[in-house]
Amino acid sequence: MEKTAFVFAGGGSLGAIEAGMLRELIAFGVRPDFLVGASAGAINSVFFAFQPHQAGSLALEDVWRGIRRHHIMPWSLLSLLSGFRRDGTHLISSEKLRGLLYMHYGNRHLEDAELPVHVVATEMRTGNEVVLSSGSAVDAVLASTAIPGVFPPVSFAGNMLIDGGVANNTPVSTAIRLGATRVIVLTTGFTCAQRRQPKGAFEHAMSALNLLVARQLVSDLERWSSQAAIAVVAPLCPLDISPYDYSQCGHLIDRAGMETRLWLEAGGLDKRTIPDGLRLHSHTK
Repeated sequence: MEKTAFVFAGGGSLGAIEAGMLRELIAFGVRPDFLVGASAGAINSVFFAFQPHQAGSLALEDVWRGIRRHHIMPWSLLSLLSGFRRDGTHLISSEKLRGLLYMHYGNRHLEDAELPVHVVATEMRTGNEVVLSSGSAVDAVLASTAIPGVFPPVSFAGNMLIDGGVANNTPVSTAIRLGATRVIVLTTGFTCAQRRQPKGAFEHAMSALNLLVARQLVSDLERWSSQAAIAVVAPLCPLDISPYDYSQCGHLIDRAGMETRLWLEAGGLDKRTIPDGLRLHSHTK
């Protein structure tokens, strides 16, 4: 029996792209049996799991349209100094992000979602992938989005967890291990048309990680293509927005929605090839 999984990749602010993709997939009549998400993709998968319908996808868009960087990463001299004075594991508190997540998830648990959802995090000491399928939705997503060195690790079910993107940023393999015979991948792609050099250490790190996970995704898709029918929603290409820039989320949603609609109408769900836009390339000279 066919079992369809939606897999949501990590990618910082580029997670907004997945909201536009999701809206069009649902409008087209595609229905998943379960969801898997890592990092920013964990935010999307858990939100949609509690509202797995068209209205839920539109509500997720509204969340992303309202997000700005200070809602998640409240950088300031005071916060950085406080980070250095703490135990040395992180620079800024995750309380802002916790508040944002609580506003949408409340005290609900993953196992109470209308659609089964699995959140990928990373065990801090070993680097092993940890799949969270029950427990506090807020804590699970906090763990999956805990960028190492930036946010504090999260204690969850006896493990100290950090960002799921470290172990498995686009958890296609996880979906297959959980029984998916058909996997639809919502990917953030990477900034292939960057107009300027990244500014600051953190933006440099985010940009480098963006390229690293793009390379890993292509390798994973090649490896797992014989184990399930995998369709990758076409990524935005060219893309000139950094995963650190939260000011363009509305634009990303609108563009992703339009391009996903065209991809669906062109029979994208039946294609098993890796989109050219996922392979490392550049539009800049």
